[in-house]
Amino acid sequence: MKAFTYQRAKTPAEAAAAALQKPNTRFIAGGTNLLDLMKLEIETPAHLIDVNGLGLDKVEPTPEGGLRIGALVRNTDLAADARVRRDYGVLSRALLAGASAQLRNKATTAGNLLQRTRCPYFYDTNMACNKRVPGSGCAAIGGFTRGHAIVGQSDACIATHPSDMAVAMQLLDAGVETVNPDGKARTIPIADFYRLPGNTPHIEHALQPGELITAVTLPKPLGGKHFYHKVRDRASYAFALISVAAVVQPDGGGRVTLGGVAHKPWRVPGAEQALPRGGKAVTEGLLAGARTTDENAFKVVLVQRTIDAVLAEARGA
Repeated sequence: MKAFTYQRAKTPAEAAAAALQKPNTRFIAGGTNLLDLMKLEIETPAHLIDVNGLGLDKVEPTPEGGLRIGALVRNTDLAADARVRRDYGVLSRALLAGASAQLRNKATTAGNLLQRTRCPYFYDTNMACNKRVPGSGCAAIGGFTRGHAIVGQSDACIATHPSDMAVAMQLLDAGVETVNPDGKARTIPIADFYRLPGNTPHIEHALQPGELITAVTLPKPLGGKHFYHKVRDRASYAFALISVAAVVQPDGGGRVTLGGVAHKPWRVPGAEQALPRGGKAVTEGLLAGARTTDENAFKVVLVQRTIDAVLAEARGA
């Protein structure tokens, strides 16, 4: 790990302003992803700003009937919150499917949204990776692709997004509240928060330099039955081969978002109209134009079968 300087911020605006004062600065809270990346010298920040003392650790109701989740709310606490379990069950289930209990005790809401891909070529500094070193190439393309993206990828990157929580947040139409270095606040719809790789896979989200996430807001509850099915190689502490977050209404309609198939949580609202017709019809809409390899083509069938399992459970079959 390379040497770095460190400071503690007292307010969100102060943290955001300080991030522009020194080049190559990162915010740190739980550190469950950043510290690992620093040890491997994938991330080499010159300066860290500790945001743990900013008081952004509460879950509160909004005037619109939803919830405002502070950026520093730990994953364990969010999953256990009675309002989340009652009204946003898909979010609680997604959180509990991620990582281990020890990591969930430290990981924060904002940090979970911002965690970086687990592509093995990204983690191997001997391999070319446009995410790690822009313009260096993508060793994953033509390599071992079993866990890689099948939609939304580009000729520069085929990595997938690792967060379980983000998949549920996308399903729920969350908003990401931020403050920039000038002290101005804004809310970014989760649908606009993540970027597809294109020619700049190292630019992963819509945050500007120094911009700090302060909270995530959820609209009023959707109702219906909530599901999060995560398919992985082992039962715990493993990232999704694919995951399905879904809300199914009594009339058979609802919403579906996929994890493990793209550079970001993958939702195609138009495909959801096919939910009453079953997993095959929904999958055709969700994964239209999919580009697979011999090693990851199974994901298409896995998505279809997992959606069918969700719909069968929703019907009580």
